[in-house]
Amino acid sequence: MPAGRVQQNNLVKSRQGGNVRDRTEWTAEPVNTMSFNQNSSKSSGLEIISFHLCDQVFSVNIMSVREIRGWAPVTPLAHSPAHVLGVINLRGTVIPVIAMAIRLGLEPIEPTERSAIIVADIRNQLVGLLVEYVSDMITVDSEQMQTVPEVGGNSVQAMTSAIISQENQMISHLDLDAVLEEIGQLAA
Repeated sequence: MPAGRVQQNNLVKSRQGGNVRDRTEWTAEPVNTMSFNQNSSKSSGLEIISFHLCDQVFSVNIMSVREIRGWAPVTPLAHSPAHVLGVINLRGTVIPVIAMAIRLGLEPIEPTERSAIIVADIRNQLVGLLVEYVSDMITVDSEQMQTVPEVGGNSVQAMTSAIISQENQMISHLDLDAVLEEIGQLAA
């Protein structure tokens, strides 16, 4: 498996510092999660986690990510916005789970065994982000990040902070604060 490639199975992936692609350690765990040590030393470039939704590639800053979990059913919340699927219990903490496809104005996805919940810390609150699957952990240079073209009122474009040109794909880098602007209303 190439360095930096994420494989969803019963392993935990720890970030030990520096470049994620060069310094990873796999250890067996009984749950389907990947945890990240947020006290790593800084490297040049921005470290991102890329994921897929509706044949498109998106990314978030790795420093916002606490862990990546396999899909687990959620408990629905009455009167919640359409993009809030419900809540899950994360080791004693109840966190909301957001359907990222719906939030970004894309077709809803049907969760499968390949789906993942990215647990992110947004404004000091843990939030789960449902995605089709996580694909890579990448370090990108500022030269690879381009400004978002100003086109129409597309909800995805409004929540995208940069476009990243990576090999043969374009990655929409998301601003989690903008994606989850109503986070204060989600407090569990």
